[in-house]
Amino acid sequence: SNPGSLEADHEFLMRAVLKVDQIREDLGKVGPVIAAQVEEAMLGRRRGLDTRVAEDQAQAVRKRLGFERNLREQLAKLHESLLESRRTLHLAPENVQRAVKLGLQLAGQPPLIEARVKGLGPDVDNPHTRCPVFHLPRLTGSWAHCTEGLAHPHTQVIRPIVFDHALAQGRDDVVLAHLNHRLVQMCLHLLRAELWASDSRRRLHRVTARLIPDAALDTPAVIAHGRILVLGGDSQRLHEEIISAGGTLTEGRFRRITTVSEVQRLLDAARPEAATAALQARFQALWPTLSDGVLAALERRTAERTKNLQSFLDERMAREITEIEAVLTQLQQQIEAELQRTDAPLQLSLWAPPEIEQRERDLANLRARLAAIPQEREKEAANIRRRYAAPTPRLFPVAVTFLVPQRLNG
Repeated sequence: SNPGSLEADHEFLMRAVLKVDQIREDLGKVGPVIAAQVEEAMLGRRRGLDTRVAEDQAQAVRKRLGFERNLREQLAKLHESLLESRRTLHLAPENVQRAVKLGLQLAGQPPLIEARVKGLGPDVDNPHTRCPVFHLPRLTGSWAHCTEGLAHPHTQVIRPIVFDHALAQGRDDVVLAHLNHRLVQMCLHLLRAELWASDSRRRLHRVTARLIPDAALDTPAVIAHGRILVLGGDSQRLHEEIISAGGTLTEGRFRRITTVSEVQRLLDAARPEAATAALQARFQALWPTLSDGVLAALERRTAERTKNLQSFLDERMAREITEIEAVLTQLQQQIEAELQRTDAPLQLSLWAPPEIEQRERDLANLRARLAAIPQEREKEAANIRRRYAAPTPRLFPVAVTFLVPQRLNG
């Protein structure tokens, strides 16, 4: 071969290598895709390199990998949002367990029964750890339905429950009592109803006095808990949460705690043990002089929280508008694609008259639906903006917690 021919071969091989490298990056392993074509070209039986099929496959793979990558990122964000919500709402397993325990007690049902399951017992190195797995007792009335789903699908053995997702992961010998489990739902509904029950029917005290380590607090404190309900322009609920505010007590005088983190620190440090009856009586007598200051602190916390919620509600409104527009845009594209496909020439002579008439009616309905989408998009966006317009907060005081340093509980 002459020098010009050799240079052309080198250029051809270079282009082949670049294509192989590009497709390898897309498909992972594509040697067999064009190896035969390179061999044919070197033997003079081919003058060009045809990789259209491989490149189409590469494009499909890129789309799929991009979708999977985006899906993983979305799942990671959702998982982080879930963890943040659990931290914010204090949905620790022990809190859910405590709610179930109290709910069963209020309902007059037997208590949970500690169980022993291999690998799920209390920490043998720490005798103070509590049992994390329980058998349901024999429940009566409507509560009996809480046992549904506890039977193993194969052995039919009634399984115990756990409240920690990590303990149930990868196991089929226990059942996770999550927030949507019937048992947890019934207990939460009962506790929620107790908050608004009249004095004559109330079985749950809304005032408590708990001990707190001396290192966490050197003087008594009182914390009020309230429920914020935010209503939108159409009187629909936009948001609700439980807030806390309070202050310390020095010589019977109330001094507001100005930071939310400090209030939460004290609540987290509090122990489940109650103060003595004598101390509870003293706080009861002192309450009339404290109530105005405590409620004022709760109202101030409500105003602060509502102000901070405005940006959150604005973001959620924008997200809902974007999501509904995306749904309608996808619907529009699907209808346009269907109309484009059905507008293709068909052998209508082979169709029966009723089939042709039905086809025309279907196409007319699709065209009408397509024409209505722009107006529907504006209407849905306007409804969302109306729902989030002029949010109005409502405060409902729920409970009061007195915190007593252990040294004062003599």
